[in-house]
Parts: sequence; C-alpha cells; structure tokens
Amino acid sequence: MNRPNVPIAPNTTPADPVSRADFPTGERVRPRPLRKGSASYSRFVFLMKVVLPTVAVVLVGLIVVWPQLKVDETQFKIGFARLKSTEAGDPSLVNARFVGSDRDNRPYSVTADLAKHVLDKTAKVELEMPKADITTDDGSWLALTANTGFFDREAKTLDLDGDVNMFHDSGFEFMTDSAHIDLGDGIAEGHDPVRGQGPFGTLRAEGFRMEDRGNRIVFTGKSRMVIYPGKEGSAK
Repeated sequence: MNRPNVPIAPNTTPADPVSRADFPTGERVRPRPLRKGSASYSRFVFLMKVVLPTVAVVLVGLIVVWPQLKVDETQFKIGFARLKSTEAGDPSLVNARFVGSDRDNRPYSVTADLAKHVLDKTAKVELEMPKADITTDDGSWLALTANTGFFDREAKTLDLDGDVNMFHDSGFEFMTDSAHIDLGDGIAEGHDPVRGQGPFGTLRAEGFRMEDRGNRIVFTGKSRMVIYPGKEGSAK
C-alpha cells in the first residue's frame, strides 16, 4: 500500500530554545520559572539576602529617629532661625536679648518681644515691649518695662516710651509715660508725671531722677506723698 507523503519536522530536543516564531501571532510567551540550582535563582536568593535586611534596618532606624525630628514649640530658642524680614527687608529678631555691664562691671540685660535694625550697629535698635533688668551692689534688682523703646548699644542708653513701669524688689513701683536710662552710669530720669506706691505709701510728682542704679530716687517738680502710719522709716 502506498503511504501519503508526510513532511518530517526537523530534529528538536527539549533543550532547544523556544522563539516567538514557533507560536501563532499574538500568543504570549510564558517566562520560564526559576529552577532551584540555576544561576538566575542563585542571584535572586543573594539579592533577597542583601535587600531585605537592609530595608528592615532602614525601617527600624526611621522608627527610632522620627520622634526626634518633631519640633518642640514649647522650647525657647534664639538664633538666626528666629529672624524674620520686615516689609523694608530689614531683619527683626524675635525674643531679643542684649547683655552688658556698666562702668563698674555690674551686669545688666535688655530684652524685647521684637527688635528691629539688629544688624545695623550704627543705628539704634528699635524694641517692642522692652524690659531692662539691673542688678545693684547689694544683690537687689530693678526692672523697667514699656510698650516701645530704643536701645543704643554703643552708648549703652535705653529710651522707653508708653506705660513705663519701674519695679524694685523691695516693693516699690513707679509709673510714668517716658524715661531715659543710662545703663553705663546706672542712672535714669523722666520729665513726665510720675505716680507710685510702695511699703511707705503713695506719691505723685512731675518727674524723677534715679541714681546709683536705683538706690536713690529723687522726685522733681511739684510732689505729693502720702505716708502710711508706722511706715515713715521705709521712705527714703
């Protein structure tokens, strides 16, 4: 019997590579799975041994460091981070603090909620809500506050304006509208009406002059003092 002619396919083996030409158009070729023991499988295992521990270390590090990156707004700090620019481009310092000493090397400090012109050493520093703290020889202190002021760092003078208050730790308190303080000589004076109170009583005057860093205060102009009974020895 005669057999029909059948084309014989070329010799192939299971190890022959498979090309896209062996499949109909549009049929996807499935990648071969990595077999244990092959070179690709060995590289994959090696990368996983390196990458996974590295990622784990980074995550643990972030967990430890992250709380330290949070800014604590309750802490007070002074520096260039607290500088802000005004409309004119002049930097201002928030919560400013200036320290120095007088001619007898006694310390003083000037603080303010906001200080302007801090980089221009030739100009006076403009202060908002300023406060001056002065220490006397006997260890007592004198504090002066106001709404605004100008501080001359070279001359060591402070001009206060608006609701000027003077406090002495012995219990005296005086109020006026303006005052000029020479921090270098430890003196202060004002020519606006003064009213005050203390352990001795109350007083009113047309001006004042403070000498010897607050150890002596002279009230000028028409003055009126009311002394409480038994407190005569407290008035000086």
